[in-house]
Amino acid sequence: MLAGELYVASDSELTALRVRARRLLRDYNATDTEDAVGRTTLLEALLAEHGENVWIEPPFFCDYGSHIHLGSHIYFNFNCVILDCNVVRIGDGSMLGPAVQISAATHPVDPAARATGAELAYPVIIGRNVWIGAAAIIGPGVTIGDDTTIGAGSVVTKDVPAGVVAAGNPARVIQHLDGDRDSAK
Repeated sequence: MLAGELYVASDSELTALRVRARRLLRDYNATDTEDAVGRTTLLEALLAEHGENVWIEPPFFCDYGSHIHLGSHIYFNFNCVILDCNVVRIGDGSMLGPAVQISAATHPVDPAARATGAELAYPVIIGRNVWIGAAAIIGPGVTIGDDTTIGAGSVVTKDVPAGVVAAGNPARVIQHLDGDRDSAK
């Protein structure tokens, strides 16, 4: 699965890992804002790693959790979903709006291969200081560069460079950032 090769999600080891994640998520999603220590403890058990000042608004959903690597000063708004069937890395200072979906998971495009039930997954890498607007979808194998903004509702299926604003379906670069000032190019 992590090698980007076909795998069967119903494998007993993978099923056990997803069940573990569901239990941790059930507990996490039942916390309130007053229980920062409990939230941190649950995130430490769920995620591969996370830096300081990570705040994920419940409800949050993921497949495994153990493939999610978060930097410091990360914020996820309500209803974010990460299908972490492969590594998902999110850099320091990045923020996700409500209902953002990040999917490392995909299926074969060949109908015969898809009919076998086998799946695929590719890493998703999100740089530092990235803002992903509400209800954006980030697809498998995508890399988003540092200091980039993804517009609300965008569908990102290809890599996005650093220092740009990208939006739309499919997402495309609509603005380049030039130092502290935005400038369309």
